[in-house]
Amino acid sequence: MHRALGLARKAAAAGDVPVGALVVDADGRIVGEGFNLREVAHDPTAHAEVVALRKAGEALGRWRLDGCTLVVTLEPCAMCAGASVAARVDRIVFGAFDDKAGATGSVWDLARDRASLHRPEVYAGVLLEECTEVLSEFFAARR
Repeated sequence: MHRALGLARKAAAAGDVPVGALVVDADGRIVGEGFNLREVAHDPTAHAEVVALRKAGEALGRWRLDGCTLVVTLEPCAMCAGASVAARVDRIVFGAFDDKAGATGSVWDLARDRASLHRPEVYAGVLLEECTEVLSEFFAARR
């Protein structure tokens, strides 16, 4: 999560919401990482999680990311939770909760919905204070 926080700070420096994500394989190696690039890339799908999942798929040479863990500083939204389910990650680990758009427990729970094709384990609140602080500082500077 510390590495994801560093990535989140890169997003903030680029003028985007500070969210960082990485994908770790079963051996603990980082196989994909990313941060929010929506503003830079002018791409509404360029969320940190999607960027990291894409890079992991490229690195591993497959779209099925079974055996992998997605680590992200902010609770995934519906798109990112859906992408994680589609990628078949084994688990999602996140820091801060998203009470407006969170889709792994806060507003929705797509990752653990009984109708989902795949249900990854979810671990919430990892380095909660640090992840929340990065977001709070970013938004305080803009309001």
